[in-house]
Amino acid sequence: QLQLVESGGGLVQPGGSLRLSCAASGITLDYYSVGWFRQAPGKERKGVSCISRGGGSSNYADSGKGRFTISRDNAKNTVYLQMDSLKPEDTAVYYCAATPNYYCSGSRTEFGSWGQGTQVTVSS
Repeated sequence: QLQLVESGGGLVQPGGSLRLSCAASGITLDYYSVGWFRQAPGKERKGVSCISRGGGSSNYADSGKGRFTISRDNAKNTVYLQMDSLKPEDTAVYYCAATPNYYCSGSRTEFGSWGQGTQVTVSS
């Protein structure tokens, strides 16, 4: 059974950076596309970025374009989300999720396996 664990969240000042990690266990992540989502208090969970199984295709929500970079290291069974130039509006719980589809669009309905989330707070 695929299990996902996020890490790397924390408190950062506006303009700062964080790198989130999504580590998989139970099955190799090679066979999954992986997405990052976030949920702010009182708001629905929204897609941030996702990366295809082979790593050759990725996409980003407008909110993160030019600031966020998704990558994967299949040898480490881990997907990363590098977040730069963080803004207070990036504050949310960030979740990773996996789908066996070769490509992903970032829609929540694609993803069947979810982690527990990691809190990101951007504040001075």
